[in-house]
Amino acid sequence: MSDVIVRGARFHVQRLGVATALPPVLFLHGLIMDNLSSWYFTVAHAASREREAILYDLRGHGLSERTRTGYGLSDQVADLAALLDALEVREPVMLVGNSFGGLLALAFAAAHPPRVAALALVDGHLGDDGFAAQMSATLRLEGDARDQRIASSFANWLGRHSERKRNRLAEHARALVHDTALVDELAATDALSANDLARITVPILALYGETSDLRARGEALLGAVANARVEILPGCTHSILWEATDAVRARILAFLAAPATGSNGLAR
Repeated sequence: MSDVIVRGARFHVQRLGVATALPPVLFLHGLIMDNLSSWYFTVAHAASREREAILYDLRGHGLSERTRTGYGLSDQVADLAALLDALEVREPVMLVGNSFGGLLALAFAAAHPPRVAALALVDGHLGDDGFAAQMSATLRLEGDARDQRIASSFANWLGRHSERKRNRLAEHARALVHDTALVDELAATDALSANDLARITVPILALYGETSDLRARGEALLGAVANARVEILPGCTHSILWEATDAVRARILAFLAAPATGSNGLAR
């Protein structure tokens, strides 16, 4: 466990395992109610048996510093690049992202192709047209509507914690939404274009829940990306990391071991 200061903010970082000849894997969590512990307790330890695993709390999340600004997608791509520099990770990394973490992984790969070896997206947002408006509208909900949306979206995640921990996570989420520029900066985020996605030529594994509201977009957009493979997990929603932890872990570990996917495809 360590704190790393880059780009004017303090980031909480965890490094597991040891460096090997295999590319390190870096895990990226989702927005608002999430933090690195969602990966720490599900996939990261298993991945670290073969290679180094790196996790960090995104700006304003978990134990990282809650700055007033710096939450736009391009800012968070710059945060990730600066963290890799500070950690002296020079070789290409395998990025594994959940929800917004999937979008961050894609954006980083488009901006820094030589620094990425492969991508695994777990019900990842794709940053297509309408993403910013939809997410900011959700985050701008107030009162009971906001609390109900948070409870619904994170039901499986929150169910793993005590009431005291759930209350603390909810309060942290409210502070992040209301005391920072996160919502406004995400609302101003440009969509990832077809050209952005075309710059990503590394193998991609994309897992989506059967009833996730992101599934259709994922199949449509990633179906046109070379070397991408979409897998659908039956009976799952957007929260597949917590609804089907064992299946997600198995698929990610297999992908890390042999990321080449051949041509793009769809599997169930």
